[in-house]
Amino acid sequence: QVMLQESGPGLVKPSETLSLTCTVSGGSLTTYSSYWNWIRQPPGKGLEWIGYIGYSGGTYYSPSLKSRTSISRDTSKNQFTLHLNSVTPEDSAVYYCARSQFSQIRTMTSSPTKTTGYWGQGTQVTVSS
Repeated sequence: QVMLQESGPGLVKPSETLSLTCTVSGGSLTTYSSYWNWIRQPPGKGLEWIGYIGYSGGTYYSPSLKSRTSISRDTSKNQFTLHLNSVTPEDSAVYYCARSQFSQIRTMTSSPTKTTGYWGQGTQVTVSS
């Protein structure tokens, strides 16, 4: 059973960088055909896919967030990290990490649902001064 756990600060100031880490257990970041995603849900809105890092280390980001986003990984710790810079209050949301497989990529990137793959429980991030 793959388990994912998000961690990071719950409060970030505007213009700063939001950094969240996802710790994975029961699975490996380098497992063939696995993709490790970040998704968010602003209050009162639907799920929004942010980006992923694949099993080979390649990354792919949502076009709307690409200029502010980077995802990296530490395979020795089985963790991957989201960095979102120049945040504004509109970036306040519950942030989730999730694992998907190649066959689930289209769903995860276009219309993510919590029934696709394995998800962490989510962590609230508020952007406020």
